[in-house]
Amino acid sequence: MDSRTSEPAARVPLPDTADNALKIVIAGGFGAGKTTMVRSVSEIRPLNTEETMTQAGLGIDETTGVQGKNTTTVAFDFGRISLNEQMVLYLFGAPGQERFWFLWDRLFSGTLGAVVLVDTRRLADSWYAIDRLEHHGTPFIVARNNFGDPEHTLEQVRDALSLPEDIPLVDCDARDRESSKAVLISLVDHLYSLSSAQEKTR
Repeated sequence: MDSRTSEPAARVPLPDTADNALKIVIAGGFGAGKTTMVRSVSEIRPLNTEETMTQAGLGIDETTGVQGKNTTTVAFDFGRISLNEQMVLYLFGAPGQERFWFLWDRLFSGTLGAVVLVDTRRLADSWYAIDRLEHHGTPFIVARNNFGDPEHTLEQVRDALSLPEDIPLVDCDARDRESSKAVLISLVDHLYSLSSAQEKTR
């Protein structure tokens, strides 16, 4: 495991006082780092459905830019963060491969907000996640997973994805717990801003 990612406790009991659950989905293209982000930030050992990629996927799974990847999520990843004694955040990492996109609409159901994790080597893979979230009316932010020396600036990423200025775009390292937490905090801040704006129009 990468030294920047601390291993979560094997078992962190859910407080008996917890009575309010919030759901956030981490979406994005294949190999963007969704499983890694859930793993880095979860307080429990995450549930994941990673399977080894086989020869059967050749010609089906597009691996340009991520040729070294040898596992893939076939359902979803699941993690948990206790925000306080009453409130719990549940994280769901969506599968990135096109053949599993049919699961996304179910995953997005009941979601408070979402993070679209972007790999600038495969920017086009982000379009479907953005499209589906907009279709569902689900608030989201975009996080560029920094794989070393990025080839594009954040503004270039915003332009390429045609992101409006009111959608936050942040940088992150999905392997790093503090960086992943900062992404989730950015999403919560965005949700709070949207809620405050709605209150003012009532």
